Amino acid sequence: MKDLIDFIARSLVDDPTQVEIKQERAGATKVHIELRVAKEDMGRVIGKGGRVANAMRVLLRVAAAREGKQASLDVVEPR
Repeated sequence: MKDLIDFIARSLVDDPTQVEIKQERAGATKVHIELRVAKEDMGRVIGKGGRVANAMRVLLRVAAAREGKQASLDVVEPR
């Protein structure tokens, strides 16, 4: 699941080296993924009205469901 978000995010941004993904497990069936990109790429990853970020969340949920898990994605501000 982390690889899926990594692939999508790196495909969208201008600077793929700035993509950081942190995956945390919350129990046996829950996964939380935190995505950080360069400040200049935030708009591209979030998309107009959040459409791109929501599409990534849907794809992540589908991939997780195929493995019998639940997943969530947060796009957070860069450090």
